[in-house]
Parts: sequence; structure tokens; C-alpha cells
Amino acid sequence: MYTVVKLSSKNQIVIPKEVRRRLHLGAGDELFVEIENGKAVMFPKPKGYARYTLGLGREVWGRVEASEYVKKERASWEKKRKTPPPMPSR
Repeated sequence: MYTVVKLSSKNQIVIPKEVRRRLHLGAGDELFVEIENGKAVMFPKPKGYARYTLGLGREVWGRVEASEYVKKERASWEKKRKTPPPMPSR
């Protein structure tokens, strides 16, 4: 969907109603603007980062059984805890 907007004398643009509706934007919402391959790309700043980042890295952890990973990690902590600290040198 392409929509033409015009830059005002104050260097402002109006985001068309249909775009605001589809992106669930309202007064006071913030947008990120970045330059990508010579183009300005705008996208809504997330209202909550927990929901925004939910599922990121799924492909990295997809084949890992979470409970087994936690067991191994905790076991490594126990090994480190049982090892006495090195004697200080004088």
C-alpha cells in the first residue's frame, strides 16, 4: 500500500487515516524512523517490550529441551561451588 504525503513548511507530515487505523496508531503514539537503503522507514514504537520481544530467538532454542538445559546449568553451578577457592599468593 503506497500513499503520498506532503512535507509541510514545518517539515511535518500527516499519517493518513487508513495507515493509522491499520497500525493502531493514535495521538501521542511514537514511531521509530530509520534509514534503510536510502529510504525512510517508520514503524510504531512498541507499547510494551515484553510482548514485542516474545518469541525472539525461538529458532535458536527450538531444539533445546528447557528442563534438561536448566538441570545441566544448575549442576555446573554446584561443581563451581564445591571447588575451593585458590590460595592467595604472597
